[in-house]
Amino acid sequence: MERGAGEYAARGMMMDKIAVLIPCYNEAMTITKVVADARAALPDAVVYVYDNNSTDDTARLASEAGAVVRHEYMQGKGNVIRRMFREIDAQCYIMVDGDDTYPMEAAPEMADKVLHHNADMVVGDRLSSTYFTENKRPFHNMGNSLVRSAINHLFDCNIRDIMTGYRAFSYDFVKTFPVLSHGFEIETEMTIHAVYNAMQIDNVVITYRDRPAGSASKLNTFRDGFRVLGTIFNLYRNYRPLQFYGWFSLILAALSVIFFIPVFRDYLVTGLVAKFPTLFVCCFVMLAAFMSLFAGLILSNLERNTRRQFEVQRNMLHHGYRELLREEESAGAEGKASWTEKG
Repeated sequence: MERGAGEYAARGMMMDKIAVLIPCYNEAMTITKVVADARAALPDAVVYVYDNNSTDDTARLASEAGAVVRHEYMQGKGNVIRRMFREIDAQCYIMVDGDDTYPMEAAPEMADKVLHHNADMVVGDRLSSTYFTENKRPFHNMGNSLVRSAINHLFDCNIRDIMTGYRAFSYDFVKTFPVLSHGFEIETEMTIHAVYNAMQIDNVVITYRDRPAGSASKLNTFRDGFRVLGTIFNLYRNYRPLQFYGWFSLILAALSVIFFIPVFRDYLVTGLVAKFPTLFVCCFVMLAAFMSLFAGLILSNLERNTRRQFEVQRNMLHHGYRELLREEESAGAEGKASWTEKG
């Protein structure tokens, strides 16, 4: 018997053990197979398809395949993920695209890392396997490598695939992740959030396959690529303010010194300052360097306080999560006992 929205309406406010989240926009060609693969790989999971204003039969086909279908009317993958994370409570979340490029056979291993090995985010790593041979878009290959190198260097981490749409999450991650992006830069934001907050990140190598013939990617190589780079820039400025403004301070101070040296050398030889405008500019540039440094120090202190508050809030959230699990276990045991007595 296929499971649809009606069956899950009876679940009330119960927390799912595993929720499979599939954001979709015009994926009628592949969504039936993706839902079927998810249900086969994770028989006890609830499969949710969030339709993002599709103009084809994506929603109908997903419902017929047994998924719980919901809708997000603000366009953009980031908006869909915000809605999913807000509405669904689960012990483990598996997020996968609806284009049938990711193997659901890897989902049990990813879920196990969240449920039994304390992982907060599990990355489905395409780049260590078949991505560069399967993907037929060379600029995408270059962009993925560039983004991976930039984030690993700037944030001192070792994430193997930044832009993958195949991930598993813990309850803690989902309920503490502030979704600020609207589009495909959301994957970058997720990765940096986990790295910055010292969450446990694991990698699972997966076999990537390109989209089937006739299925078109929604990712615009250059437009979305620049948005991703802009997201990295902004998050680096917000999460690493002392490094960000420290580099600006160092560059400005170096420029000031370089242009000041000839002026000072002439003064030593002649006893006169022949280039007052250059001297004034050097002074103002050095002043800007000091201002940049102190801005970084102040923002770094604020950022450290924000991290302390985040840890406190995360502890409170985790405590509430454990209480909810205990209540559900208790309710389940009482229900089972009542059923036994009636029997």
